[in-house]
Amino acid sequence: MPEYEFRDVYVPRGVSRNAAVRLLTDEAEYGYWELDRLRLHPDGSRRVRLRRRIIRQVRATW
Repeated sequence: MPEYEFRDVYVPRGVSRNAAVRLLTDEAEYGYWELDRLRLHPDGSRRVRLRRRIIRQVRATW
């Protein structure tokens, strides 16, 4: 089972949809994050949860 780390991002209601897409695209491209959950609140703000896989390195034994 893969392990993930999570990051919560709050996008206020004044931020346009294009700006929010640009922000999340940059996080995905440069930080290797992917969208886990997006919640749109009635006031127009968004709460976004991003995730990325944790890659554990196994120590080599000789």
